[in-house]
Amino acid sequence: MEQKLSIILPAKNEAKSLKGLLPLLQKNFPDDEIIVINDGSTDSTKEVCEQNQVRVISHIYSLGNGAAIKTGARIAEGNILVFMDADGQHDPNDISRLIEKINNGYDMVVGARHLDSHASLARRIANTIYNRLASWMTGYPIEDLTSGFRAARARHFRKFLYLLPNKFSYPTTSTMAFFRSGLPVGYVPIKAMQRTGDRKSHIRLFHDGLRFLIIIIKIGALFSPMRFFLPISALLFFMGLSYYGYTYFTAGRLTNMSTILLLSSLFTFLIGIVSEQISALHYKDIQETRRNILRSE
Repeated sequence: MEQKLSIILPAKNEAKSLKGLLPLLQKNFPDDEIIVINDGSTDSTKEVCEQNQVRVISHIYSLGNGAAIKTGARIAEGNILVFMDADGQHDPNDISRLIEKINNGYDMVVGARHLDSHASLARRIANTIYNRLASWMTGYPIEDLTSGFRAARARHFRKFLYLLPNKFSYPTTSTMAFFRSGLPVGYVPIKAMQRTGDRKSHIRLFHDGLRFLIIIIKIGALFSPMRFFLPISALLFFMGLSYYGYTYFTAGRLTNMSTILLLSSLFTFLIGIVSEQISALHYKDIQETRRNILRSE
């Protein structure tokens, strides 16, 4: 199958950075599709895209970064989707490195940022925590959970569009979904550059950091239920058993609290087993599709 790229840039008020970025993308990828999703911009983002004769789709108001990604993925004509920020952080020259690794058999390749690419020490610490927690949830090493610079095979990425949130955390969900589906994910080290223009990041470290943790837990419960429910069950069992031991030796009886904790442990374990079976059924069709594709290739 002939390989064609669709380079998708979600943009909100990025006219200044797009003036320099779009000509560079057109020069490096003259035969590929460049799509800018104008997410309710109030500046001249749309006009800049039209002047550079790239495809631009406008949301009538801002729906969020994830919503822009989903719009771009739905309309893209290429069989490989490349997602990158429109604020000048990502070097277009790194796209070829992502594609090279895709051609080596990976279904998604993520541009993993160096630690010094993060704006502050707090962001470095937070991203390290997210990466390790997500690695434990999925059972695979994740080098950069939140990087928005990535390439993926369109036929696989579109299967997960209904899971992606409308806000900024689409990288988290898509990475964990690919891992859970048994689709190979690779990493290419990159150096994120300073943002172009006056617009600052919309990510608020503590508020959105909590949201990231909630998303990781939610995705972990959906894709790796036993990794989520088993530790909770074990903790409840240990608490119930410990409290029973305490009350037995001090009062010689089994209390209601001990019984509740032990039963909660059992119910949590059973919920994990049922969730694991449901999760396996959810991915049955995806894994079968991948086997058919590999046979045809």
